[in-house]
Amino acid sequence: MSQHTSVYDHWIDGRHVAGSSTRVGDVYDPATGSVVRGVRLADESDVDLAVAAATRAFEGWGETSVTARSRVMFDFRQLLVEHEDELAAIISAEHGKTLSDAKGEVVRGREVVEFACGIPQLLKGEYSDQVSGSVDSFSFRQPLGVVAGITPFNFPIMVPLWMHPVAIATGNTFVLKPSERVPGASDLVARLYREAGLPDGVFNVVHGDKVAVDAVLDHPDVAAVSFVGSTPIARYVHERAGTTGKRVQALGGAKNHAVVMPDADLDFAADHIVAAGYGSAGQRCMAISAVVAVGPAADTLVAKIGERTHAVRVGVGTDPDAEMGPVVTRASRDRIVDLIGQGESAGAKVVVDGRDLVVDGHADGFFVGPTLIDHVTTGMSVYTDEIFGPVLAVLRVESLDEALALVNANPYGNGTAVFTSSGEVARTFQRRVHVGMIGINVPVPVPMAFHSFGGWKDSLFGDHHIHGPEGVHFYTRAKVVTSRWPHVSEDSLAALHFPTAH
Repeated sequence: MSQHTSVYDHWIDGRHVAGSSTRVGDVYDPATGSVVRGVRLADESDVDLAVAAATRAFEGWGETSVTARSRVMFDFRQLLVEHEDELAAIISAEHGKTLSDAKGEVVRGREVVEFACGIPQLLKGEYSDQVSGSVDSFSFRQPLGVVAGITPFNFPIMVPLWMHPVAIATGNTFVLKPSERVPGASDLVARLYREAGLPDGVFNVVHGDKVAVDAVLDHPDVAAVSFVGSTPIARYVHERAGTTGKRVQALGGAKNHAVVMPDADLDFAADHIVAAGYGSAGQRCMAISAVVAVGPAADTLVAKIGERTHAVRVGVGTDPDAEMGPVVTRASRDRIVDLIGQGESAGAKVVVDGRDLVVDGHADGFFVGPTLIDHVTTGMSVYTDEIFGPVLAVLRVESLDEALALVNANPYGNGTAVFTSSGEVARTFQRRVHVGMIGINVPVPVPMAFHSFGGWKDSLFGDHHIHGPEGVHFYTRAKVVTSRWPHVSEDSLAALHFPTAH
């Protein structure tokens, strides 16, 4: 560990807390490769402290009216607008993505807060009058209690905002364990919640690594866990938290395919595939990483993608001319470079090679240039592994049926897209593909906040997708009440047989 001039503390019960752990991690600037700050790495007692604060806060927050909770969300939403530039700057500095990309992340996260502002409408129950003689039945939903979120490095504000606004608006209290690589945005969000009027202890932030994760998963007072990250860790989170009876939604990795049909507008497809593959240096769970070129589209499509790949401007996130920044760590860069080499050794053709890219003045930054690999097959590691970097792999097939079989055989089922001018092809594709989120001439089909986000197969463990209507259901549980208010003179009609309507 390095010596640090400043350190991110935890946020517990409305204030910064150093905690009992003496471990401190490094926070890097990926563009320079240098350590810029430290971050506390919690132990079990720090997690206990945060959960205890959330437990106390739930006693009052769970009984707070839905209109009062909604007003906090409205005020919080406004503060996110006012601090958009500050949040984007923090994200760019710690993640490396461009400022424009970081601002887009803030906006997409804020949309979930806007969805949560409508919580009075979203929590309305159902009522059935006179289901039997003088008997009525109705349902409503109540919060779970203390819930937790474990979030990845690639979206420091958006992914947490997919979780805690819905959880808090529905009456729960929240403990967030953000990625220790990018802690700054969550620290600012905690302070904005306090400014918005959220009571102390309702939102808490505990920084840390696997020690903190396991403490959250094992804690008996945590009722539910939301997770976004790699598939191996998603499976681990689901299994470990599930054994203690927690409700779990664990979103895993992806290998997102873009199928390009011969009838597609190939210039349009190439533009959007390049943007979807190289945006945020490919560090998106919805990034396109596999291009499935169908029939005669292949040669022309590869040429057009290659031209555009060469033209992508790589630089520091604060450079207004940069379209793509560095990857998040030196280890990530080395892994991506190695996978490109493995693909080349296995017989794939590297059309555009970003392995030796050096950005002027930033030789120690974690940069990998946009890379295009053609003639990839399904047995190559550059296809089977989730690269999570700026690499597009092109696979060639002869028909839509072959393309669908290829996509459906992949163990991931997060997102996919088809580029076509045929409505018949689009409808066939959307019905037959085994993937949770589908784009028709849209390469990154991330649903708006009023729908829910989630994949199939090894991209999701658990029954609920994240945010939107399924998010409301995940963070609440239903009660059904059957009631009778008999008249004084009314016969009781009590009987030992099973009750039926009359």
